[in-house]
Amino acid sequence: MWSAISVCVGMVIGAGIFKTSPEVAAHVGSDTQLYALWIAGGVLSIIGAMCFAELAAAYPDTGGDYSFLHRAFGPKMAFLFAWSRFSIIHTGSMALLAFVFADYVNQLLPLGPVGGGLLAGGIIVVLVLVNLRGLTIGLTTQLVLMALVLLGLLLAGAAGLWLVLQGTPAATPVAAHLPTATGTSPYLAQLSMGTAMVFVLLAYGGWSDAATLSAEMHDERRGIVWALLGGMSIVMALYLLANWAYLQGLGLTGLARSEAPAAELLLRAFGTPGEVLMVAIVAITAISVMNAILIAGARTTYAVARDTPALTAMARWDAQRGTPVAAMLAMAAVALVLVALGTITRGGFSTMVDYLSPVYWLFLTLSATAVLVLRQREPTVPRPFKVPFYPVLPIVFGGSCAYMLWASLDYVRAGALAGVGVLLLGAVLLAVLGKRAVAQPEPETPAPARDV
Repeated sequence: MWSAISVCVGMVIGAGIFKTSPEVAAHVGSDTQLYALWIAGGVLSIIGAMCFAELAAAYPDTGGDYSFLHRAFGPKMAFLFAWSRFSIIHTGSMALLAFVFADYVNQLLPLGPVGGGLLAGGIIVVLVLVNLRGLTIGLTTQLVLMALVLLGLLLAGAAGLWLVLQGTPAATPVAAHLPTATGTSPYLAQLSMGTAMVFVLLAYGGWSDAATLSAEMHDERRGIVWALLGGMSIVMALYLLANWAYLQGLGLTGLARSEAPAAELLLRAFGTPGEVLMVAIVAITAISVMNAILIAGARTTYAVARDTPALTAMARWDAQRGTPVAAMLAMAAVALVLVALGTITRGGFSTMVDYLSPVYWLFLTLSATAVLVLRQREPTVPRPFKVPFYPVLPIVFGGSCAYMLWASLDYVRAGALAGVGVLLLGAVLLAVLGKRAVAQPEPETPAPARDV
C-alpha cells in the first residue's frame, strides 16, 4: 500500500503546479475561494480515481482507459480516443510543459514571447534526438527527478514561512485583486470559477494512471482505496502549501500576474540564489515529465499503429536502439506545431490548456459513463473493487466532467477551437478509412486481479 501511495503521488505531481496557480488566482476574488477550489479539485480527483480503480480491477489491461472505452462503446470510440491521445493529449502536454520550461528560464534570461517559443520548441527537438539515439533514463534517476518536484514544493512552503516569520508583507495586498469575471452577473462569476477549475484539475491530472494499480494491489478491496486516499491527500496538502506560500509572498494579485510564481517567491524570500535554484528545479522537472510522455506516448502510438491496418507506416521500430522511430517523430512534429500555435497566439501555456481541456473532459465523461454501462451490461464480471455509494459517485463524477467540458468550451478561444477541430479530423479519418482505421485485437478477457 505504501508503495502504491508513493507511485500515486509521483504520477500526479508534476511541473504543472508551478504554473497553474496564477491562472486560478486570476479567476477568483479571495484567498478563501482559491483554497476552496484546490480542495474541491482534490476531492473530485479522488472520486474519479475510484471510478477508474473499479474499471482497472475488473478489466486489467495495459491499455487503461483505451480498453475501457473499447469495451463500453466499441472500437470506433476507442479509435477516436487513441487519435486524441496522439494528436491532442500527449502532444499537447509536451507543448504545455515546454512552455513551463521556457517561462521559468525567461525569469532569469528574458527572451520575450518569440524567444520563449523557440526555446520551447528547441527542448522538444533535443529530447527527441536523445531518445532516437536509444538513450534512456534509469529508474533511480527518474526517482531523483520526481523527488525534485517535492523539493520544489517544500522550498516554496519554506519561503512562505520565512516571509511570515520575518514579517514581510505580500507584494500586493489581497484587497487590490479584481478577478477576470467581475461584475454583477452570476453567469460571469460561474464561468470564471469553471475556468479556474479547469486549471486546478489540470494540476491534479495523472490520477487515472494511478488508479490502474488496483489490479495489482495485495488487498484488492481496501488497498486501492487507502492508496488513492493517502496519495491524493498528500498531493492536496502539498498543493495547498504551495498556494499558501504564493499568497504570503506575492498576494493574490501578484500571483495572478506572475509568469513564474515559485521563482518569484524564492527571489523575494532568499534572493537570486533561491530564484536560480527554483528555476533549475522546475526546468529539470518539466524536462523529465516531457521525456516520460514522449517515451510512453510514442509506444502507445506504435502499439495502436501496429494493430490498425491504415496506420502501419507509423509502426516502424528500431530494433537496434529499441525505439518506435516513426511514432516518436510524428509526436515531435505535432508538438512543434502546437508550440508554434502557442507562440503565435501569445498564450503559450494557457493556449495549450485550452487546446487540451475540451477533448480531455469529453473522454473522462465517457469513462465515467463506462462504469455505469459495464455494471449493467456485464454484471457477472468479478469486481474486486467497487466504487462506494454506487451509482451516486460515478454520476457525480460524470456530471462534474460534463460541467468541466462545458466550462472549457463556453468561452471559446483559439486553442479550444484547434483541439475540437483536431478531434473532428480524427472522426473524418475514421469515416474515410472505415474498418481499416479500427484496431483488430479485441479487449483482453477479464481475469481475477491476482492472476494478472
